[in-house]
Amino acid sequence: MSTPLEPSRSGAEYIQQFFPISPYVKHLGMQLVDIQPGEARLALPFTEELVTIGTIVHGGAIASLIDTAAMVAAWSDAEVPAKARGTTVNMTVAYLATAEREDVQAVAHVLRRGRSLVYLDIEVNTASGKAVAKGLVTYKLG
Repeated sequence: MSTPLEPSRSGAEYIQQFFPISPYVKHLGMQLVDIQPGEARLALPFTEELVTIGTIVHGGAIASLIDTAAMVAAWSDAEVPAKARGTTVNMTVAYLATAEREDVQAVAHVLRRGRSLVYLDIEVNTASGKAVAKGLVTYKLG
């Protein structure tokens, strides 16, 4: 992630500036529900454009939600350098069940924060509480 934004005092402020102007986030319709130190909660409202077949939400949309939730949590309590950059360096997704014609939410938690690498655990559930996917992400802050 590299974008010209106003200087921020915190990673949470940085993300709150970045999130609404990200073209991909906007394209998928993701919403930032909450950001706390080491944690992020995002929502992906159901739309017909996210369907893979029938009424099933595409796994790629769910993976994108996992990736984005990890990014938000990674920056949530990080120091923001003058030229903020970040990237996902590893991501594993386990799909547990389908999400059918229902909004999904992701909750990302920082497991460990190193000098530049952040290790995160992400859970994705439907709005009714059904577990849909589990993600493990390594994100590099730069």
